[in-house]
Amino acid sequence: MTINQKIRSKKKLKNSNIINKFKQPQFKAIVLKVLTMKPKKPNSAIRKIVKVKLSNGLIVHAYIPGIGHNLSQHSIVLLKHGKTQDLPGLNFKVIRGVYDASGVLNRKTSRSKYGVKSKSSQ
Repeated sequence: MTINQKIRSKKKLKNSNIINKFKQPQFKAIVLKVLTMKPKKPNSAIRKIVKVKLSNGLIVHAYIPGIGHNLSQHSIVLLKHGKTQDLPGLNFKVIRGVYDASGVLNRKTSRSKYGVKSKSSQ
């Protein structure tokens, strides 16, 4: 692209990222509903998701990572921004082991991602 093309260009950069708009790495949220969702091809499963209301008033859907969960309506959760690859439109994940979201039971590897303390500290 030449300098003249850049000067005459009418394109504006879009900033649709929710994290950039509010400058927050995590969001506190209240669970409105616990749902399930099917992933896109070629995967097949039933993924657990929640519909939550963020502390700033937005209503979004978030993925619950790990096996099993104890979330129900009116639970308080902490969310982080991060896409789930085979679930289109889900841009948030629940952080396990914080507030009402318990850690994954009997987890031995990748414990930090699933909110599980080490055996030595328990």
